[in-house]
Amino acid sequence: MKKVLCAAFFTVLLAGSAIASQPPAAQGEFVPATPGTATEQLPAAPLLIAAYAFVWVAAMGYVWTIGRRLTKVEDDLRSLERKAGKASR
Repeated sequence: MKKVLCAAFFTVLLAGSAIASQPPAAQGEFVPATPGTATEQLPAAPLLIAAYAFVWVAAMGYVWTIGRRLTKVEDDLRSLERKAGKASR
């Protein structure tokens, strides 16, 4: 019984959201925009520059951390080679 109620609830929920997302009714005729009216404008250049800067900083940070980790691994490898050389003698 509980499963049936849950299924019915989700069906109503999904159907309600599908009905709510229907486009509004079309206008009867074309209404031209009047010249000089304020339009919403989004400054693209600063956002584009900020996005590229973020990507470059993130990429350089990633390369830097990989370099640090690689140096640590190389140091550990040299240390193990020295220990292995002393142990074989």
